[in-house]
Amino acid sequence: MYTTFFLIGIGLFVGVAAWFLFIWAVKSGQFDDPEAPKYRMLDDDDEPPKPVKKKKP
Repeated sequence: MYTTFFLIGIGLFVGVAAWFLFIWAVKSGQFDDPEAPKYRMLDDDDEPPKPVKKKKP
């Protein structure tokens, strides 16, 4: 009987800890946009470097 209460207590502790970790992850923005990173490598936004204009002395 003692073992049953012990396992229920551990299960509740692990469940509450997982819930708090999930809430922390949502508030810190971990799940904001899960689709964008895999498409970011396909974007070709690199602009060629602008030529440097030399000043006349």
